[in-house]
Amino acid sequence: MADQNDALVKQLLSRVLQSVDLDDAKSKLTSEVNQMKDANINLTEFVGTAPIGDTIGMVIANVDRGLYAKLHVEGDYRAIGILSARTGGGPQIMAADEAVKGTNTTVISIQMPRDTKGGAGHGSLILIGGDDVSDVRRAVEIALENVPKKFGDVYNNEAGHLELQYTARASQACHLAFGAPEGQAYGLIAGAPAGIGVVMADAALKAANVEAIDFASPSFGTSYSNEGILHITGDSGAVRQAVISAREVGMQLLGTLGETPINDFPSYI
Repeated sequence: MADQNDALVKQLLSRVLQSVDLDDAKSKLTSEVNQMKDANINLTEFVGTAPIGDTIGMVIANVDRGLYAKLHVEGDYRAIGILSARTGGGPQIMAADEAVKGTNTTVISIQMPRDTKGGAGHGSLILIGGDDVSDVRRAVEIALENVPKKFGDVYNNEAGHLELQYTARASQACHLAFGAPEGQAYGLIAGAPAGIGVVMADAALKAANVEAIDFASPSFGTSYSNEGILHITGDSGAVRQAVISAREVGMQLLGTLGETPINDFPSYI
């Protein structure tokens, strides 16, 4: 009888010890998870960065409604994606244009602050709205992936810069920022100092049968930046040819002001 009692006691003790070990394991796991959450709590909005332009991508899953009402945006969205940079307006806008084509999101605001770390051009602030935070996050990821490509035809030296952009099918971002007709080919031609932009614009319009949407200059259409920017639309092949012709002229002109314009990324046009 005593042997049976001893066996029962041992079984009970074993079960108690197993229970204690399980609870201890659960406690340790919960503690580790909470530590991980605490370590990342301030980075929940961070999506990533692009390797150029001091470009950062972020997302707010449930934007404060009081803030949202003051953002000067159209539409009502639960989540917003943010693409912000100190250098480059056009590349980030074109990248955002690609992003909304592949996601259920909308570009709701585009601003181009006077920045470029003291250079001749703009920085950028782009807001992307959506009701599904995963869609918004994916849009920001796509935009960040496209930023280096869109810098492929940005050339600069100590005297100024050139920027050429092209898409065969403009979407929401190009329409909101530049008035480009959605679904049609669009080209952007920029030169700094602004006078180079004027000559590039003339060369582009003479090179191909395209339509001038607008020409932005320091007092008319830019954030008082020292740039001349032509926006064009038309047949896809014609728009592309106009952009290429403007690039050739701009490279020659900017080269007379300093060292040969440089670019570390391959052209995509």
